[in-house]
Amino acid sequence: MKKYFIQNTPFIVPTNDGKLIEEHHGKASTDNAEISIAHMVAPPKWSEPFQTPEFEEYTYVIKGKKQFIIEEEIIILKAGQSIKIEKNTRVQYSNPFDEPCEYIAICKPAFDFTKVHREE
Repeated sequence: MKKYFIQNTPFIVPTNDGKLIEEHHGKASTDNAEISIAHMVAPPKWSEPFQTPEFEEYTYVIKGKKQFIIEEEIIILKAGQSIKIEKNTRVQYSNPFDEPCEYIAICKPAFDFTKVHREE
């Protein structure tokens, strides 16, 4: 048995907001509930509802900028910066800027739609 796995075919998460989500490791792609790693590109003016996930989320921005509203604080991350958001923290992710934002997201345990708790 090999001691490694190279991911060549990430799971493309279906979206209807123009955001690209390629899950390389996680529940949908490799049936790994412990951690998820996804490559994402958020289009200009993209946003999603507030959420309070039951998992930690790490974000590393590759290109562009990404806005976070954490509790009541607005934080803007630029290329080369990263952030860790603790589980059970109310957060909104968005790209209110005029250029796409490319980033890596890591969730621990893995991203789970039933544990993200998005607000309507």
